[in-house]
Amino acid sequence: MSEIIYHIVEHDGGFAYKVGDVFSETFPSREEALQAAQAAAAEQQVPGSTEGIRYQDKTGAWHDETARGNDRPVAKVVD
Repeated sequence: MSEIIYHIVEHDGGFAYKVGDVFSETFPSREEALQAAQAAAAEQQVPGSTEGIRYQDKTGAWHDETARGNDRPVAKVVD
């Protein structure tokens, strides 16, 4: 199972949450950024429906797979 970590950081004159190298919108306070990160982390873990997916890899080959709706990552918030 994969893990996603949301970090609360100072950003653009306020605070944001960051996943990897990607920032959320800027919030006026650390508390608002924390609440938004907690909500996003909770949504990330909600199961969905099992779906067939098709994607093209970097060599141009197409792949068909089944994405299980209950295969959700563990999401954590680090303040």
